[in-house]
Amino acid sequence: MTNRCMSRRAFASLAGASGATGVLALTGCAASSAGASEADASSTQTDSQAKAASATTQDAPLIQQPLDNGYGTGTHHATMEVRGYGTLSLELYAGIAPITVSNFCQLVSDGFYDGLTFHRIIPGFMIQGGDPKHDGTGGADRRIKGEFSANGVANGLQHKRGTISMGRTAASYDSASSQFFIVQQDRSSLDGQYAAFGRVTEGMEVVDAICNNVPTQDSNGTTNPEDQPVITTVKMVD
Repeated sequence: MTNRCMSRRAFASLAGASGATGVLALTGCAASSAGASEADASSTQTDSQAKAASATTQDAPLIQQPLDNGYGTGTHHATMEVRGYGTLSLELYAGIAPITVSNFCQLVSDGFYDGLTFHRIIPGFMIQGGDPKHDGTGGADRRIKGEFSANGVANGLQHKRGTISMGRTAASYDSASSQFFIVQQDRSSLDGQYAAFGRVTEGMEVVDAICNNVPTQDSNGTTNPEDQPVITTVKMVD
């Protein structure tokens, strides 16, 4: 099945395999231990949204404070090169999500994302990457506290086109690790349910090209390993 915009019915099958990390699709996307059920973009959290984003190991240590690496405050910038597609410029808001940003920036500094892929692609919704297993079930050696209102953390960053946010399992608000997703179209139903922490300031044509050209195998955005766009490198700018 090639990528194409999904109907609300298609979102019902978004649910990923148990243990996958992703984004639920109240608007839709699912990955790790969650899947996405049918959900309207105007609705609040639903089964579908809960099944959207997952990508971490439940036994990994939980980080509940920003890492002491200089990225836990202020605004930071990074670039992400995707082989054959181009470069994304990212703006990251530690003032809104300090734990999430410091974790992401540390992974970038460690070269964790270099050579990984976008393994889940849902046209009209999002692209998801950052999994060393390339199938929605992997993560780093730690998980982080979910910085969003449903988890008791104020985060007013909305899931507008170009927003970058963390995938998590449906089973736990504190299950995000390394998997992230970039929203192709506005998805207000994800607001307050996932830890948005930045936005693409340049290069959304890269996201559009991936959504429009990469073949997927099902309505959950599953992509064969040989078709997954490769993240050549991610580098911190400041």
